[in-house]
Amino acid sequence: MKRILIILLVLLIFVIYILYQINFIPHKKYTNIDFNITTYKSKIDLDNDGIDDQTDILNNAIKYIETKPKYKSKYYENGYPDDNYGVCTDVVAFSLKDAGYDLMELVYNDIKNNRDKYDIDLIDKNIDFRRVRNLKVYFDNNAISLTTDIKDISNWQGGDIVIFENHIGIVSDNRNKNGIPFIIHHANPYQLYYEEDILENRNDIIGHYRIS
Repeated sequence: MKRILIILLVLLIFVIYILYQINFIPHKKYTNIDFNITTYKSKIDLDNDGIDDQTDILNNAIKYIETKPKYKSKYYENGYPDDNYGVCTDVVAFSLKDAGYDLMELVYNDIKNNRDKYDIDLIDKNIDFRRVRNLKVYFDNNAISLTTDIKDISNWQGGDIVIFENHIGIVSDNRNKNGIPFIIHHANPYQLYYEEDILENRNDIIGHYRIS
């Protein structure tokens, strides 16, 4: 009987560990203050709303996920989803749009002016800005490129953009116990939380940017 209880206890601990690792169990959140990190503020306020762009982008990301968008890849004639569906790129697009950056127009113009940098056969303004591979090229050439070393915690700030091999998200102003930031993102239909502690479990970070 004692042996069975020990086995059950070990199994329970293992299940809890797995659930924690996949963010089914929420992780404790810390802030810049806990690590003596100065919060970055942009000197630009593109939409003149009294909020600097870095803070604006972060706030807009939070507002967007509060709508609890459902995950589905669809095509929209006007580019931006308007039916509470979306994918990972839409988190970034809406975060920037409400700060004064129309990513659809920006990416479209950049593709037209720098066609050789994009692997695109047919330009489609309505969808090109919603593809991770295109955003990687766009941000490489139009944003400040930052470290991809997650242990360099002071250089990761809320409102930054992070790109993985096939995914993208906004850096949160919340951090885990090691000071590594949470990511605001939309990865799949089964995701419970839109803000998750995932960076330490990823080995495919290919870009980290800040809007200049």
